[in-house]
Parts: sequence; C-alpha cells; structure tokens
Amino acid sequence: MTNRFSENPILTTKDIKPSQPGLVVECVLNPGVFRFEGKTWLLLRVAERPAQKPGMVSFPVLREGGRMEILEFAKDDPDLDLSDARMVSYKKQTYLSTISHLRLMCSDDGVHFYEPDHIPAKLYGHGNLETYGIEDGRVSLIDGEYILTYTQVSENGVGVGMMRTRDWRHFTREGMILSPHNKDCALFEEKIGGKYVCLHRPSGIALGGNFIWIASSPDLLHWGGHHCILRTRENCWDSARVGAGAAPIKTKEGWLEIYHGADEQHRYSLGAVLLDLNDPTRVLARSREPIMEPSAAYELTGFFGNVVFTNGHLVDGDKITLYYGASDEVICGATMSIESILSDILTTT
Repeated sequence: MTNRFSENPILTTKDIKPSQPGLVVECVLNPGVFRFEGKTWLLLRVAERPAQKPGMVSFPVLREGGRMEILEFAKDDPDLDLSDARMVSYKKQTYLSTISHLRLMCSDDGVHFYEPDHIPAKLYGHGNLETYGIEDGRVSLIDGEYILTYTQVSENGVGVGMMRTRDWRHFTREGMILSPHNKDCALFEEKIGGKYVCLHRPSGIALGGNFIWIASSPDLLHWGGHHCILRTRENCWDSARVGAGAAPIKTKEGWLEIYHGADEQHRYSLGAVLLDLNDPTRVLARSREPIMEPSAAYELTGFFGNVVFTNGHLVDGDKITLYYGASDEVICGATMSIESILSDILTTT
C-alpha cells in the first residue's frame, strides 16, 4: 500500500543551513506541501538550538521585538527535568529544547530539494504568542490563495495561527485563530454548505483527550459548530492521541483524511478516516490497522524515534505523494493509492 522513496531520507539536518550564527539545526521535520511556479515546494519545520556545552543545556527563546535570548542551565541542577528530549522543565516552567521556524525548499522532480534564491525562504515567530517558535505548517489552496495554518508556541500555550499569501513573497498574518491548547489544523480546500471547514485537535487535561474535532467558519477567522469526530481507541495503535494531517482529499466515497495516531509509548503511525461529502461530521470508515508505521531505520531512531508524521501531500489522480517527518529529525517521501486505502478501510471497518 505504501511505497517509500528509494532516496529516503530526502532531507536531513546536514542539508539545512542554520538561520543565524551560533545555532545548530537539530531537526528538520513535518513539511507542508504545495505546487507553485511549476515546482514542488516543502514548508519545512526547522528546529534549532545553540551548540551544547558539556554538562550544560541551552536553548533559545524569542523576546520583545524578535530578539533571541539563550537560556542555559547546568544538567546536574536538581530543579532541571530533561526526561523528554523535546522539552526543558526548570522550576515548574516548561520550555522547548529547540526553537522552530518555517523554511521553504523547492524541487523540479519532487525528490531533490534546494533553497530558492528568488523567494524569501524563512518565516519566523512574531509577537508574544510565538516566543517559543512556530511549527508544523500546513498549506491549503483555497480560491487561488495559499492559506497556512501552523502551531504557535509560547509560555501562554499552544494554539493555531494563520497566514495568507498568493505569491509566497508577501504574507498577511491573521494571528491566532484557535486558542490554546490546540494544533493540527487542516483546512478543507472548498466550502461545504457555504462555509469553510477545518479539522483541529484541542487537548483535554482531566476530561476529554487528544481527539480530532471539526469546525466551520464564514471567513476562515471565526470558528464555531465544533464537533468531536475521532477519538483515540484503547489497546490500539492510536490509543493515546490522534491528529489531522494535510487537507482532506475529495473522493467519490467521501473526504479521505490521512491522520497520525500515537500509542502510550509515543510511537506515531498513520491511518485514514473517511468523512461524508456533504456532512463531514459523519465518520463513514476508519483504519483498523495503520496504513503506514515506523519500520525503516531512519524512522526508528533519531531525535525522537519511532515516528512517522505527515502534514503535507500532493494528489495526482489515484496517487498520493506523501511527504513526512521521520523520528522528528529527517524528511522522507512515499506514495500511496487512494483506491487501495479506500478499499482497505471500507472493507475492514
């Protein structure tokens, strides 16, 4: 069902230059994907931090006016918690171990990517809702305009931001459209019932959980009509959390969404869900087993191993070309058949 690129991984940290002197690229991951000017484009998440000194941990945060400050602590400090590679906790304050921005890369063949020299290639966090960076950009093309939804991270929480562009040179920042705690926002690329529609993932703490929700909007900015449509499943590959991938794919059977799921061991795999064409709050079918799970060496080990995670694809007839992050460290590609996925989930549901 899934054919990985023989060239995988197609991008690694060695292929990405640091955004400024003194920083090291630790991860390149989870790209949004789109076509523009006859090329395939990736909107990468690039995670950086300073070169680490023996016995110390250091990481950057953004301050007023976009100024970057480096915080540094001794690893043997009893108030320091480094149990999760993605986070640093100090005296009950949680930071990210890296800071992320979004980086554009383009390709003539969909496999070999390079940084463009005719378009500004980097998008950075801005303002007090993005002091820990911006992450995991998704790109939807709606009425000739590229709409970017992405994760805003700060000490205030994790929410969904939005930008618009038609030429990838000029951007309109719309700010936060879904407040904390929320992420994994994927826009449908056409209106349904006269309204824009998105999938998103609020997170419950005591009640609820990490489930996929759906919402609608008259203008892409103000969202309501929220429904929880996909929950985690006990003793299954998606038992701990689920989240949307890229824009749902319109098929004759319904809206096909490739989503990620994780279990209690933080193993991330991909599955598929089918939503009704006219009422996407209705789930018609869902993967019992993953359509893709970590198995290649570059998916099993890395910055955060046992991970395949997508928020970008291209569709050509029956073929999906899926771009994904592996082990929170490298970028890979794979192809899938829409008909094969539909046949599988409609038969096994």
